[in-house]
Amino acid sequence: MICKICKESVTVWTISLFVVLCAYSITGHAVFTIEVKRGTEARIPVSIVPFSVEHISQDGLQLSDIIEADLNGSGRFELIPRTDHLSQPHDLKSVDFKDWRLINAEALVIGRVINIGNGLVEVRFRLLDVYREKQLVGQKFRVPVGKIRKVAHQISDIIYQKLTGIPGAFDTRIAYVMVQEGEAGIEHLLQVSDADGWNPTTILNSTEPILSPAWSPDGDHIAYVSFESGRSTIFVQDVWTGQRRLITEFQGLNSAPAWSPDARKLALTLSKDGNPEIYIFDMETSGLQRVTNHDAIDTESAWSPDGKFLLFTSGRSGGAQIYRVPVSGGLAQRLTFQGEYNANASYSPDGKSITLITNQGNGYKVGIYSFHDQSVHELTSTSNDESPSFAPNGDVIMYATQRANKAGLATVSADGQVQQVLKLQGGSIREPAWSPFTRKL
Repeated sequence: MICKICKESVTVWTISLFVVLCAYSITGHAVFTIEVKRGTEARIPVSIVPFSVEHISQDGLQLSDIIEADLNGSGRFELIPRTDHLSQPHDLKSVDFKDWRLINAEALVIGRVINIGNGLVEVRFRLLDVYREKQLVGQKFRVPVGKIRKVAHQISDIIYQKLTGIPGAFDTRIAYVMVQEGEAGIEHLLQVSDADGWNPTTILNSTEPILSPAWSPDGDHIAYVSFESGRSTIFVQDVWTGQRRLITEFQGLNSAPAWSPDARKLALTLSKDGNPEIYIFDMETSGLQRVTNHDAIDTESAWSPDGKFLLFTSGRSGGAQIYRVPVSGGLAQRLTFQGEYNANASYSPDGKSITLITNQGNGYKVGIYSFHDQSVHELTSTSNDESPSFAPNGDVIMYATQRANKAGLATVSADGQVQQVLKLQGGSIREPAWSPFTRKL
């Protein structure tokens, strides 16, 4: 997280990473709600009929509410109020399409939740095209009752992809660092939750800082920087079992881990040889390969989707800018030239663009760099943004930002058309990282 330290001057990048603590505030529970700040002009009108619930507890009624919250929170749909519904069908034969045309619905979602015994339920849903009077998709899920929320997110993903052509990312997870007041003072929590903020789980609790969580490509491990030993060290932790592996604890800086697409290597920033440089750590052999060698500070590496290149932030041009280098090392190519500061870059899943933090004279904002036109475009209206992370579908970017002296999370669509604030019940959250697509049921 060196870029947060170097906003004032590249020359102070060597200051201890503890400096970032000054930006943290005391926090409460990491439960948040999504507030859409701006949506596209042409949103898709959708009606979601509450699913019928047969021989099951009140939990089953939440399924349609979750789907509605997912789609509404994306900013790409206009959810027609249930009070406007003229009927409540739960199967295809009960649908009168003219009822839905009268309230200007273009798509209709109906379904059932049925108790089939032994703690299992069957969830049936259909997505219908109102004007063509045809089914777009229909699917059944047989799952434990406790998996209803996950099924709802998967249904939302199916609907999102069918109506927008983009895979949904509701059934994914996010990792983040929360800081709160605990019994022993300030606690730093590395947490994992559903993408909508539900089901938060703390996988590490420390009285010292935790930085730079990074998901493995299979979503089973997180690499991060911990100061629990009194200096920076890099760990990899299994999110399911909690088992940890110490990766590096060299003298000096150990920071900014980034997974290769095949999960066999980690790119790291190390200053063990004097100057912070980019290295590659082999997960099988524990061998190190040095990638950069320059008098300036090189940090914040990120792999290209094909595994051939690394992005990194460097001050070798006099200010923080983004460079690209082959993983084998060699000549680095400068990518960004707009603005006084560009840092903390990562590739989109398709490799056609990168997200970054840019300062073009009006604060630190989330930006996007297109390899097509080789330029940086600002996406956010805030001015103190950090740690942008693409959703696995490439459609949305999550980031940390400061609002009213509180650190929280927000998202922006990759085209800048939809902005959201993830409103916390209290406290501060930093260092968001969006998981890859997760395991299905």
